[in-house]
Amino acid sequence: MSDTVLEAALYVVGTPIGNVGDLSPRARGLLAAVGVIACEDTRHTGRLLARLGIDRRLIAYHEHNERESAEGVIRLIENGESVALVSDAGMPTISDPGLHVVRLAHERGIRVVALPGPSALITALSLSGLPTDHFSFEGFLASSAGKRKTQLARLAQERRLFGGRTLVFYESAGRVVPLLNAIVETLGDVDVALCRELTKRHESVQRAPARTLALALAECPLRGEIVVVVDTRSAEPPRLTDSDPEADTNPWLDEAGTLIAEGRGEREAVRMLRRRGVPRDQARAAVARALQICRRGSPALGQHNALNEEAPESETRGLHQH
Repeated sequence: MSDTVLEAALYVVGTPIGNVGDLSPRARGLLAAVGVIACEDTRHTGRLLARLGIDRRLIAYHEHNERESAEGVIRLIENGESVALVSDAGMPTISDPGLHVVRLAHERGIRVVALPGPSALITALSLSGLPTDHFSFEGFLASSAGKRKTQLARLAQERRLFGGRTLVFYESAGRVVPLLNAIVETLGDVDVALCRELTKRHESVQRAPARTLALALAECPLRGEIVVVVDTRSAEPPRLTDSDPEADTNPWLDEAGTLIAEGRGEREAVRMLRRRGVPRDQARAAVARALQICRRGSPALGQHNALNEEAPESETRGLHQH
């Protein structure tokens, strides 16, 4: 296909997420024939092309120059050049650069052609053993604990309003245990599949309730790239209640608990409830009660204090690994 003259267009090409053998013959042929390849990392893509025996002009197109480079890519195509868009792994635009140039191409009336390829998202879903009929891809959550809890609190609220679904996150090995603990606090002890090093030699899938995985990984951390698949339908969401039913009659307790879970201070939480029209006394009482429950270490909201002890049988629905 290297002698083929391609139409001046933008070609969105999926590349391997680990195993070079997963590159489709169609994608390989197009990369050999295209005029220019816009890539996330010219060194990474250069090594891939070298293994394939392909020599083509490479230009950098990454998250730090995406908006500026998009115009340059479009000008190349308008001048008659064929351009392939690739990321380091998987499909461009899926938690990777590419959105701006694809959008600009459509706005300019330029043809956009997709050459589907590997995707860590879809691969993990198919391996997880968790429901795939209704899922949501959330990409990478915020690195800071406070912002991450806020994002998960939003997902928990959506679950209460619209029902459960399967969530998919990308996460680094070093942050997966904090993520699992935050999932337990906000979504409950839901079933989770950790899909690691997909299509590579050390590919593995560990599936268990979130608390069980967090305890296991605290003792034996994972390495590599991880896709976290979460079935929010597999456990009841946390409730801000304990053994004192009379203290939980405040109708604003759930909202107060959400604010506390997001990392709001006591005074800030009261102010936010007041802005929503909650009477001062009820706002103060709801926040005080939510803080009290958190400080008592409710299993749904607090930290698990037995990291070095074996989890109770009721909490270990089984750690499955293959």
